[in-house]
Amino acid sequence: MNKTPFSLPRRRFVQGLALGATGLGLSLSPRQLLATQGHTGAPILSGDTFHLTLGGADVNITGKTRQATTINGIVPGPTLRWREGDTVTIKVTNLLPETSSIHWHGLLLPFQMDGVPGLSFDGIKPGETFTYQFPIVQSGTYWYHSHSGFQEQTGLYGSIIIDPKTPDPQPFDREQVIMLSDWSDEDPKHIYATLKKVSHYYNFNERTVFDTLRDFRDKGVLQTLKDRHMWNSMRMSERDLADVTGYTYTYLMNGQSPNGNWTCQFNPGERIKLRFINASAMTFFDIRIPGLDMTVVAMDGQPVKPVDFHEVRLGVAETLDVIVEPKDDRAYTLFAQSIDRSGFARGTLTPDPALSAAVPDMDEPPLLSHTEMGMGAMNHGGMNHDMDDMDHSTMNHDMGGMDHSTMNHDMGSMDHSAMAVPFATDPANPDLAPRESATKHLDSEFGPGVDMRAMAPGEMLADPGIGLRDRDWKVLTYADMETAGGPPDSLHPDREIVLHLTGNMSRYMWSFNGIPFADAKPLELYHNERVRITLVNDTMMTHPIHLHGLWSDLELGDGKLLRKHTITVKPGEKLSYLVRADALGRWAYHCHLLYHMDAGMFREVRVIAKDGSQSMPAMDHHQHGEGA
Repeated sequence: MNKTPFSLPRRRFVQGLALGATGLGLSLSPRQLLATQGHTGAPILSGDTFHLTLGGADVNITGKTRQATTINGIVPGPTLRWREGDTVTIKVTNLLPETSSIHWHGLLLPFQMDGVPGLSFDGIKPGETFTYQFPIVQSGTYWYHSHSGFQEQTGLYGSIIIDPKTPDPQPFDREQVIMLSDWSDEDPKHIYATLKKVSHYYNFNERTVFDTLRDFRDKGVLQTLKDRHMWNSMRMSERDLADVTGYTYTYLMNGQSPNGNWTCQFNPGERIKLRFINASAMTFFDIRIPGLDMTVVAMDGQPVKPVDFHEVRLGVAETLDVIVEPKDDRAYTLFAQSIDRSGFARGTLTPDPALSAAVPDMDEPPLLSHTEMGMGAMNHGGMNHDMDDMDHSTMNHDMGGMDHSTMNHDMGSMDHSAMAVPFATDPANPDLAPRESATKHLDSEFGPGVDMRAMAPGEMLADPGIGLRDRDWKVLTYADMETAGGPPDSLHPDREIVLHLTGNMSRYMWSFNGIPFADAKPLELYHNERVRITLVNDTMMTHPIHLHGLWSDLELGDGKLLRKHTITVKPGEKLSYLVRADALGRWAYHCHLLYHMDAGMFREVRVIAKDGSQSMPAMDHHQHGEGA
C-alpha cells in the first residue's frame, strides 16, 4: 500500500470565511484562489477527475481564532460540478491526524464508494489517499461531508451540482448555491459531552419566574400548576426545540456569518435558481426572502411539480431548488432563522453591491404543544383534549418509577423480524397495510433509554410545523410537492417495516425502537423488493432521517410520491415511504442530527440476495494508496 507522506498543513489565519492560503490540491496560487472564490462562495471544480485534500486551518468567524477542518484549505469545501452519465474519479488525501472520510450525500453508487467507515470501507488513514470512482446516474443539487467523528461540524462539507443529460425543464439565467451551516467555537467533543451531562445546557429559552407569573395571570394558578406538573412528570420542557442553539452556534450562509452578509449580484428581470443546502450539524432553518416569491422546482435533487411559496423549513441534510425572479432594482434579504429562534443566517440578493435590505426580526420562540406530544390523532372524533381532565399516569412518560426487571432488554437476542409486518392478502387492496401496528410499542421501547411514547401519532405532511402554523403567507410543506412526471416506482409494497424514533432527552440517549446502534442488529432488505417503511416519532424533537444508497419515496396519498434522500419527521408524526432495495450492500440509516446519530439513532441496512443469503459485494480495499 502506497502512502502519501504525513504532515499537518501549516496553520493559517482567516478572517470571516475560511479561505486557504495555498489552495491545497487545486494547483492555484493564493491570488488565483481568491479570484476564483471571491465573496460569492466556494470555488467550482468541474470535469471528471478531482483531487481533494483534507487538512486544518485557523479561522476567525466570531472574533476568536479556532481550528477548522478544511477541504483544499477552505470552508465550505469546493463545489464539485459533474455531468449525468459521466464516471467521476475523486482522489482524497488525508493530512489530518485521524482517520477521515467523505460521504456523497444522496448519490446512488456502489456501497464501497459510499464513504462510511466500518460499513463501506475502512476510512482514510492519516497520510493516505483513497480514490473514489463511480458513475453519475442522476442530476440535481447534492452535497458531500465527512462521516467520521465530528469533522462535519468543524467544516468538512461541500456542495455538488450535477448537470442533467437533457435540457433543464425549468430554465434559468443565473444560479447560486446557498449553503447553510452552523459553526461553534467549541470543540464538538465538548459539546457532545456537555449534552450527555446536561441535555438542556444550550437552551437559554427555558422558563423563568416571570413566565410563571404571567401564566398565573393569564391561565390562573390552578391551571398553571397543573401544566407545570405535567411537564415536570415527563421530565421535558415545552421549549426543547433544539439541543444546540445560538448560545454556541453562529449560523453561516456560504461560510459567512450574518455580519459578513454573503452577497449575490443579479440583473433585474433575471430568472435565478437558488440551490439551498442545509449542511448544518444540528439546525433546522426556516427560509424566506421578504418581498420576493419563490417557486420550488426540485427537492433533494429530484424535480417536483412547481409550487409557489413564501417560506419553508429546510431539514438538516435536505436540499431545495427554487426559482426567483426579482424584477425591481432593489436588494432582498435571504433570511434563514433557526427553528428555536436563537439565531439566523442571512445574505443579500442585490443588483448593486452598495445596496442592502432590512433584516427581519426573529420570531418569538414557539412552545411545544399537544401535537408535539404525539396526540395529533386525538384531534378527531370530538374527543376531549383538556389536559386538566387527563390522567397523565397513563401517558407512559415518567419512566423513573417503572419496574423494568421483568422486561427482556437483551437486544442481542431480540428477533428483529418482528418489526417486519407482512401484508394481509386482499385482492381488492393489494397495498393494504396494518397501519394500526404503528401505534404499538415493542418491549424494547420500555426502558431507561426511552422517556416518551406517542399515544396517537398523527399524519402531518400538510403541517408546516411548530412556529410556522399561523403565518400570513404560504409555507411550503411535503404535502404541496409531488415528484414531476408521476410516481417514479410502484405504489404497491411487498411488506412493511415499522420503526419508532425514540429517545431520552434528559439522558441524551437516542435510538430506533428503543435500541441504540451498539445493541441493534442490521435491518435486512431483499434485493429488489419494495418495502414500506413507517416511521413514528415518539419524541418531541424533529428528526431528519437519511437512508444511504436507496431512494425514499414519501407517500403523499392519492397515488402521489415525493422522492427524497432525507425525510424530516416532526414530533408526534407518523409517515410512510417506499424503498426499492435495488442496490446490494451495507448502507447507513440514521438521524442526520450529528449528535443524535452519535448517541445511537443509527442502524445498518443490509440489502441481501433474495434467497436470504448474506452474499453481497465485498468492501473494496484496493483503492487505498492510488496516486494522489
